[in-house]
Amino acid sequence: MKEQSASGILATAIEKIRDLVDVSTIVGEPVYNANGITVIPVSKVTYGFASGGSDFPSKSNADIFGGGGGAGITITPVAFVVINKETVTVKSVPTADGTAEKLVSLIPEMVDTVNGLINKKKEESAEIVSE
Repeated sequence: MKEQSASGILATAIEKIRDLVDVSTIVGEPVYNANGITVIPVSKVTYGFASGGSDFPSKSNADIFGGGGGAGITITPVAFVVINKETVTVKSVPTADGTAEKLVSLIPEMVDTVNGLINKKKEESAEIVSE
């Protein structure tokens, strides 16, 4: 059991955040497509901690402690890395208010980019076959 103190409470909060966030939270798992295109999400992680406590003097028990702590975390998508055989493109996500809405509005552009890359690859394949 952790030490019953403000520092013990803070250590427990930090340990729990560490369990939730790792490198794959910031640089996500790559998503592969059958045409050889890879998309990697990149996020920003912010967090904060707070804890406090006090020893309460008592005639019957000298070890009375009261305290509390907490932590908060925010994960915000900031970009997507699109990798094709010959090119690497970074598509940033606008960070203004309404990030979720901006992310949704970015999806058509991402689909157009991926479709363009697929069509380019098909055209190159057709040129090779016709030669």
